[in-house]
Amino acid sequence: MARNIPARRVDDTPATTPGERLTRLILDIAGRVPETEEHKSRGPDHRARTIAAAAANKAALAAGTLALPPGPLGWLTILPELKIIWNIQRQMVADIAGAYGVSAELTKSQMLYCLFRHAAAQALRDVTVQVGARLLIQDVPLRVIEKVAAKIGVSVSRRIAGRGIARWLPVVGALGVGAYAYYDTGQVARTAITLFGARAAEASAAKEAASR
Repeated sequence: MARNIPARRVDDTPATTPGERLTRLILDIAGRVPETEEHKSRGPDHRARTIAAAAANKAALAAGTLALPPGPLGWLTILPELKIIWNIQRQMVADIAGAYGVSAELTKSQMLYCLFRHAAAQALRDVTVQVGARLLIQDVPLRVIEKVAAKIGVSVSRRIAGRGIARWLPVVGALGVGAYAYYDTGQVARTAITLFGARAAEASAAKEAASR
């Protein structure tokens, strides 16, 4: 069962621009932190890489398949493609957190950070705080999440035009879209491994210090 977190206010106003539709999709993705069947692993780094590889292959297959319809039909698959890929990546992030034993601490701010840091780092400055060498992800209010999601939506919408062009080259374009989804998922995994690996190390160090 997933943990449903209110990520956006109820708004019946139709989204009219690509940026608005992307913002709503981003808020929906971040607002549902999925459960994971992963338990704390004795070798979390190896397990996290295995999870990441499986998710990247799944994302590449899904993206490549949706990119096959040519021309205008292909354009219509862009948002569904993003939704499917982001869902795969969201579950991957939750599973990686589970492998490191920190899934109970996973918040919507951390989910946003893991999913979009590599693509929209500037937009995420409002949810991060640098304390010495440590990077902390703040659990910020809803209005801040909405602001960050809107910035991410604008950033992602600028990249959609390039992805849409691939729809006019069905086979070659599908291969390219699939390869990008594989790469993109790998970047999300890298962020999650770095974040949760550090959190797990801190928890282990604190436990060891307390036992002395």
